[in-house]
Amino acid sequence: MALLRGDAVLAEASGPPGSRGAESLLPCIDSVLREAGVGLAQVEAFAVSIGPGSFTGLRVGVATVKGLAFGDARPVAAVPTLTALAYAAGAAGAGVVALLDAQRGEFYAAGFERAAGAGPPTASALAEGVYTPHELSGRLPPGCVLVGAGAEGCAAALGGAAPRIVGSKLSLALAVGRLGQRRVDSADTLQAAELVPRYLRRAEAEVQRTGQRFE
Repeated sequence: MALLRGDAVLAEASGPPGSRGAESLLPCIDSVLREAGVGLAQVEAFAVSIGPGSFTGLRVGVATVKGLAFGDARPVAAVPTLTALAYAAGAAGAGVVALLDAQRGEFYAAGFERAAGAGPPTASALAEGVYTPHELSGRLPPGCVLVGAGAEGCAAALGGAAPRIVGSKLSLALAVGRLGQRRVDSADTLQAAELVPRYLRRAEAEVQRTGQRFE
């Protein structure tokens, strides 16, 4: 996570490799606040990555923000995860496809265009969704680059037809924070009680319970 004041990064922390979100998130929050010398009551707004992604991770993140903002009117900026990945990669002027592994041979993906400067990416013709590599192969924008934790797996599945992979210039936490600041400034926010994760398909447990296929 990261704590920002305007353009300044006051503190940033992440859990140890292999740690589970529920175990490391609250200690990270405490570490960041202590490093910055800021009390939780002084935080004016929150930003959170709302998905798509790991069902458990999304629930933990959303529940934590709800707990931190519980009982007051501090605004919450809900930042789509794929948008934040595209923003973190930079790649100004290039088409960007952000990817996360959705398991079962599928990927969460969305296409974006990045303009010069620090503005947020705008959606392109590749709509946010769950895709197989075969489905993506005919839909990737010409000249695009791949970003995100699913980029290498998707590129391997696409083989020689895969676009170039680019790394992140910002951490995901900082990207979410920067985009969250813009939403707060434009009053594009929610109250904590309204916050819900952005799932693109049902969890496996629900599929098994209802007998319905993934969306």
